[in-house]
Amino acid sequence: MKQPINRDQLFLQQQSQPATPLDAPVIQNLQDTLAANADRCVGMAANMIGVAKRIIIVQRGPFAQIMVNPVLKAKQGAYQAQEGCLSLSGERPATRYQQITVAYQDANFKPHVETVSGFVAQIIQHEMDHLEGILI
Repeated sequence: MKQPINRDQLFLQQQSQPATPLDAPVIQNLQDTLAANADRCVGMAANMIGVAKRIIIVQRGPFAQIMVNPVLKAKQGAYQAQEGCLSLSGERPATRYQQITVAYQDANFKPHVETVSGFVAQIIQHEMDHLEGILI
């Protein structure tokens, strides 16, 4: 079900807790909410819909990829980016990395490790910052 976008900065600055299979409804809510905001959003973290769990979703072309309990394993190629966020107004600078390796679980809680680069890597880093309570 589509959820409202959380703009409460105190809540957004809290670290998220590990997700479990009991959090499966959050996955569906993230998918629905990202789809409803597709014209202005390419990724979301669960705290953006009011749930402090370690779940993100990333738009990758026509597919939206769920990453549960993601952990950044490696990063290289630092650069400066300007980013916006549905939970905040305006754009802000952020240090990002051109290529990252991330370990995560999929929507069925199966483990994966993936190396990604470019814009998708930037989206993942932005959403993972949300999980740590870091606002751009």
